[in-house]
Amino acid sequence: MRTLDLRGRDLSRAELLDLVPRAAVDIGTAVERVRPLVEAVRDRGEAALREQGRDFDGVERHALRVPAERISASLETCPPQTRAALEQLIEKLRRASAAQVPAEQITTFGDGATVRQRWQPVSRVGLYAPGGKAAYPSSVIMNAVAAQAAGVPSLALASPAQRDNDGAPHESVLWAAALAGVTEVYAIGGAGAVAAFAYGVAEIDLAPVDVVTGPGNVFVAAAKRAVNGIVGIDAEAGTTEILVIADATANPAFVAADLISQAEHDEAAASVLVTDSAELAERVAAELATQVPKARWSERISVALAGAQSGVILVDDLETAARVSNAYGPEHLEIQTRDDDAVLDLIDDAGAIFIGPYTPVSLGDYLAGSNHVLPTGGTARFAAGLGAHSFLRPQQIIAYDRAALADTAAPLGALADAEGLPAHGQAVAARFVTDTDSSGEL
Repeated sequence: MRTLDLRGRDLSRAELLDLVPRAAVDIGTAVERVRPLVEAVRDRGEAALREQGRDFDGVERHALRVPAERISASLETCPPQTRAALEQLIEKLRRASAAQVPAEQITTFGDGATVRQRWQPVSRVGLYAPGGKAAYPSSVIMNAVAAQAAGVPSLALASPAQRDNDGAPHESVLWAAALAGVTEVYAIGGAGAVAAFAYGVAEIDLAPVDVVTGPGNVFVAAAKRAVNGIVGIDAEAGTTEILVIADATANPAFVAADLISQAEHDEAAASVLVTDSAELAERVAAELATQVPKARWSERISVALAGAQSGVILVDDLETAARVSNAYGPEHLEIQTRDDDAVLDLIDDAGAIFIGPYTPVSLGDYLAGSNHVLPTGGTARFAAGLGAHSFLRPQQIIAYDRAALADTAAPLGALADAEGLPAHGQAVAARFVTDTDSSGEL
């Protein structure tokens, strides 16, 4: 991993934004590549999906919609220990997601005047689960359970067709769908799946959705950008990233293991250590040299750790470390220091924050009870991770009676006149017209 030494430098936030390691991802260029794929699905439906399945997944003549009985039957191949883990994840996530649903609130402005705030779920959601370098049954559950907690009545799931599974999505994706209660599943991958969700495909009874969520590669993110506005999206998710703030008290073996855990996702994954201890940095480097060769995906991990998106950042103190982290806006932030809470108080921008030596990011990836679909690429500075709230729309319900409206008529009319919109005031005054007063004025 390369080292960036910021010690002795008083850098502004803008300078930090320029300096922090970042993956070179050009969504704009990817959009131009996927736009023809999206438009083909919009215009030609099933025929375009089958062409894309042949070209990108190497699968032909398969069922684009997975029969419901195939989904439920998949559980026969699910190892008991894996099923128990998935069921534990579902139970924890249901509880945590339910806590994200706001209670209805009523504000009263005197007698007969109320504004009610309610949170209404969207009607239909399309969930995407990747199927490239790895299958992600946990992502199926993260998306589906959050939507269910919000009260979404209709869910559809898409995941790439697998040649070694008779053209169905990966078997583990089907396990997760069955356990989460998702019965509408499609063997469709990449940009085509996003387009199918946005426009619908009548030939396979795929109705358009309101929101598309779920992780994916740069082309899935680009397809989301291409359909954003036709449907809502959760985020243009990129490759995974971890930033660890650690001081001399941190265990270097733990830090190295956590950096490796995210680097195994993809060669473009970002693993960043920010520390005020040069000695810790050296000890972590030694641990990486020992641990990486032993990892199953050592070659992939080595490429990720050596990439421009990864590195060690040396700083003067933990306050500066927090400033670096806030500028980076990490998807996953770990804090392993002498006083974790003091550092946490300095953090504003992160997708999810993992406190202490016994809370690794991999816990959040699977069984913490938190959601692992999180903002990447610095978007944690303005965006949130997936949750029940992602599928809810706040609605204001206004109810005034005659007397309450009468109390508001004069100031409302004054504002309408000030804005040159007198008909707004007249719409109120018209409600108080009497037989003897045809002017409409109170």
